[in-house]
Amino acid sequence: MRWGRMVILAAGLLLVWQVVVMISGVPAYILPGPVRVVRALVSHSGTIFRHTLVTGMEIVAGLLIGTVFGAVSALVMMAFKPVKRWLFPVLVISQAIPVFALAPLLVLWFGYGIGSKIVMAVLIIFFPVTAAFYDGLRQTDSEWLELARVMDASPLAILRYIRIPAALPAFASGLRVATAVAPIGAVVGEWVGASRGLGFYMLHANARMQTDRMFAALMVLAALALFLYASVDRIMIRLVYWQNEAEKET
Repeated sequence: MRWGRMVILAAGLLLVWQVVVMISGVPAYILPGPVRVVRALVSHSGTIFRHTLVTGMEIVAGLLIGTVFGAVSALVMMAFKPVKRWLFPVLVISQAIPVFALAPLLVLWFGYGIGSKIVMAVLIIFFPVTAAFYDGLRQTDSEWLELARVMDASPLAILRYIRIPAALPAFASGLRVATAVAPIGAVVGEWVGASRGLGFYMLHANARMQTDRMFAALMVLAALALFLYASVDRIMIRLVYWQNEAEKET
């Protein structure tokens, strides 16, 4: 059912796109039709695939590193209250500064390779994971905590067996948001300075007025983002299985 709806939605969007191109008479170098874009995708599939692998590695690496850092930061803030007063403002500041403004500096510091793109993806992913997981840890049911204290459970045992399992649904929500925005950091980094990746390919195609190739790369990037989101969503459903069982009962 889900895949069927996605196919119908994609077909509907492509149809609307084609109709707009036909009715408006927009030149192909401004807005190519979907048929033209698919042809470009097929004819340049090898090159686009190689650039897709680079961008995919950047996104996945940034997602893994950002998730680990975010989860550890949330646990540290929960375990050591004074740390929150110092760390949380840094998290807010990191999100207040647009990644577009930091991208040139990160490329300068970490080079034109894959490192600067991973760092940019980490900066985008880090905050939603940390904030969501910390809220989940902080909002653990007080009755569970009181029962654990009555049973003389240690703070570490409370964190491991009560707070973390109770915070997993919030962590899953934050990770889903992070996965959806993760491609932004990698692509922005490739726009600023790179020799590989879908962002570089789109920028190169745009400079040469090869709009059909740019749209083809954009479609591949969207498909890659949807695949990553669906994969993470499936993993989170299996990890937080009790939440889905409770939703079915209600």
